[in-house]
Amino acid sequence: MRNTKGFKDAVAQTLAALARREVTLSPSTVADTIEQQITTVSERHGIQVRSAWRYFDAATTADHLAQSLSSYQESSTEKGAGQAPMPPVGNPELALILAGVPDSLAQSGGDLYAVIVNVAVNAWMAGHIHGEDGCSGCGDRGPAGHDWNARMDAITDMQPNMTKWFDRDVWTAAVNESGFTVTRR
Repeated sequence: MRNTKGFKDAVAQTLAALARREVTLSPSTVADTIEQQITTVSERHGIQVRSAWRYFDAATTADHLAQSLSSYQESSTEKGAGQAPMPPVGNPELALILAGVPDSLAQSGGDLYAVIVNVAVNAWMAGHIHGEDGCSGCGDRGPAGHDWNARMDAITDMQPNMTKWFDRDVWTAAVNESGFTVTRR
């Protein structure tokens, strides 16, 4: 079904309708939704898939997708879901994560997947720890304990020039010095 001209047109029309509603979704999400809709219509009406296309409307599909996204965002916001603590600009932990990328590239032999996993895990752990600073049952975190500011000061004392990692040119030069570069094909 996905390789047909009709399917590709339906995805393009739905994406255009979403753009008019100022909603951005990935083409694969839209394609999955359309495929599910057409399959469901076909099964429920007991008709062939190619006949189910007469029930498809890009504007209606875009409306449903936009409404779904809005409902999801509202329910997530109400519960505080997806609201990880974002570090302030110049945060030493974030600088350490950025500084680790060139080393990780060199150590993994340029395995970008391994680098991304390393960054994601470190970023998650930094956010996780930041979010639990008030928890006395989270164990010992070293001399700074649960005092976030003290931890940031300790990191800064170990690496006094952490702010250099927020300079794109310095970071890119460090990646290039590792022997790797990220370029578009």
